[in-house]
Amino acid sequence: MTAVPDELLELDRFGQFLSVGAVGAMFDLATSSVLTAGLDLPPEIAKLIGAEVAIIVMFVINERWTFSEHGTVGRLNVLRRLLKSNLVRSGGVAVQVGVVSVLTGLPVALSAFGVDLWELATFPIAIGCSLLLNYVLESLFTWRVTAD
Repeated sequence: MTAVPDELLELDRFGQFLSVGAVGAMFDLATSSVLTAGLDLPPEIAKLIGAEVAIIVMFVINERWTFSEHGTVGRLNVLRRLLKSNLVRSGGVAVQVGVVSVLTGLPVALSAFGVDLWELATFPIAIGCSLLLNYVLESLFTWRVTAD
């Protein structure tokens, strides 16, 4: 069994990542909820759009705060990290869409004022399911914290 790199166990960085994730979750939830409840998009499609909005917001904050000491400088390098972040977070998005799809398929009835609250409740559950996966992938592949 291989050991977990010390860089992944830094509580301060994980706390920052978690805080940035909370900001991203707000953007994701707001976007997904408006698209589902307000514009009647299917929850899976709304989740994809909300996730991409959150990925961009979180990348900008993580680049300047959480991982500011990692990664090489320059616009091209930042663009590469943004593309890499989108690529590695696709695993987290796939987990989220799968969770939303499974949970919205369950026979759960929860509504108020004509809004299906169960559909909306699946979004934060899905975000939580992908948190750890995203942290590990972003740390190791986007900002390469073990390479320094």
